[in-house]
Amino acid sequence: MYLPTQFKEDSVPAIHEAIRQARIGTLVTMGEDGMEASHVPMLVDPGPEPYGTLRGHVSKGNLQWRRVNANVPALAMFLGPNTYITPNWYATKRQTGKVVPTWNYVAVHAYGTVRFFDDRAELLDLVTRLTATHEGGRPAPWAVSDAPPDFIQSQLKGIVGFELPIVRLEGKWKMSQNRTAEDRAGVVEGLRHDGGEDETVVADMVATVDRK
Repeated sequence: MYLPTQFKEDSVPAIHEAIRQARIGTLVTMGEDGMEASHVPMLVDPGPEPYGTLRGHVSKGNLQWRRVNANVPALAMFLGPNTYITPNWYATKRQTGKVVPTWNYVAVHAYGTVRFFDDRAELLDLVTRLTATHEGGRPAPWAVSDAPPDFIQSQLKGIVGFELPIVRLEGKWKMSQNRTAEDRAGVVEGLRHDGGEDETVVADMVATVDRK
């Protein structure tokens, strides 16, 4: 990932939180026929240090898990809040006109050797944790234990789990750090006026992220 210094995020806890907020990521592996990608929900665990471990699962019918080259690191990508930035919001536009559009976003890349598994106990633990993560905020959360055990076991036959111990972790918070204070204030005002969910989050980040 192209990572200019002013956009680089080094805090592992902050990057992990961005992964949790994104919830779904893209797992990219290399196989005999080239690169393959799957879009799957993933959990991130803090250990082992320093970067932690990603966990998720794919359908057993998705043969990416069979074709993966174990000698080539895998890549998991996550995209966080993101939005278009119009030059009309910049004070610089009114001063010189020397401005162009851009995009503000949060992105995470995690690298490591991926291990696929079909052990039923590991899979049950994984889907239980994934379910608890995504059901937790609901008024009446559904749990894996709500379904008949034999049904759950039959469903586990159709998936393959994976874990990716992270050996390299990159976070990019592109939030107008390269603009003047006046331009950044214009971005914040413009995004809040637009009022979309991502626009509001990005506005708050532009207003608070440190300039480097």
